[in-house]
Amino acid sequence: MNSSHFTILGIESSCDDTAAAVLTDGNIRANIVASQDVHRQYGGVVPELASRAHQSHIVPVVEEACRTAGIRLSEIDAIAYTRGPGLMGSLLVGASFAKGLSIALNKPTLGVNHLEAHVAAIFIENPDAPLPFLCLLVSGGHTQLVLVRSPTDMEIVGSTLDDAAGEALDKGAKMLGLPYPGGPVIDRLAREGKREAYTFSDAHVPGLDFSFSGIKTSLLYFLRDHQKAEPGFADAHLPDICASYQEHVVRYLLRITAKAIRQYQPKAIALSGGVSANSRLRELFTELGQRENLPALIPSFAYCTDNAAMIAMAGYFMAQEASFTALDALPFARGGK
Repeated sequence: MNSSHFTILGIESSCDDTAAAVLTDGNIRANIVASQDVHRQYGGVVPELASRAHQSHIVPVVEEACRTAGIRLSEIDAIAYTRGPGLMGSLLVGASFAKGLSIALNKPTLGVNHLEAHVAAIFIENPDAPLPFLCLLVSGGHTQLVLVRSPTDMEIVGSTLDDAAGEALDKGAKMLGLPYPGGPVIDRLAREGKREAYTFSDAHVPGLDFSFSGIKTSLLYFLRDHQKAEPGFADAHLPDICASYQEHVVRYLLRITAKAIRQYQPKAIALSGGVSANSRLRELFTELGQRENLPALIPSFAYCTDNAAMIAMAGYFMAQEASFTALDALPFARGGK
């Protein structure tokens, strides 16, 4: 396929952010995100509220993306949308909108795997990324190590057996009485604390897989025992607890990544997913690259959390291989391709 002047509209609606982006010939021209604050009062994403908010946001978000890019909808050549994994109600809104637009404009669709799109985000700012590279994908719902041989050839070589890294941080924040989403709050408070103040139990999993359930349980028992001995302990030592807990989670992630580097000998390492916005993870990941004498590729913050630019980029690579998606393709909440 001749990709010259090929323009893609990307749509992301896997969870609680409604996003649209415009990409032409691999270059992002607009990347618009509408977040949903309604979930804060519930301490987590409420699927029904998320899908309703997507219905309200999707038209103005797409219009804003087109306005920012300076194009009309009729000028797009294909529509990329998140097919899964994610919340089914949220996915259905984005998928249905993309299919309706496809029929109205007579343009093909590209059903994108959300996790592969997080990896594709690396190529937005690093189009000539050395291949193969090893990507640590960390988000609220997933933690994976992905060997990337090309933008469309990826192999998961390690994944979490239970909770994701972002989930461990968010649930740890909830135990500490911090607001949702708790991961960024822990990151902010940790900058004021001592990382070596406290220790937590580690998970021992063979191979390149992860497990975060034990780390969370360790924090739970730590708080229970110290609160019993010293009422008000958590509030009095909050920055130190946040710094120590975050340090434990981050170093655990990097220890397994270093193990994978030795096994696969990649030409670069990359970081992606919402948790890649964590300041301490970015700092230590960069140091890991320096120690291993490997380029450490980390997206800008705009491409870390859920966004449509990564969907458009993944769709662009699919379009180059004419891998378009049939209109009867269904979204998938888990797994999928």
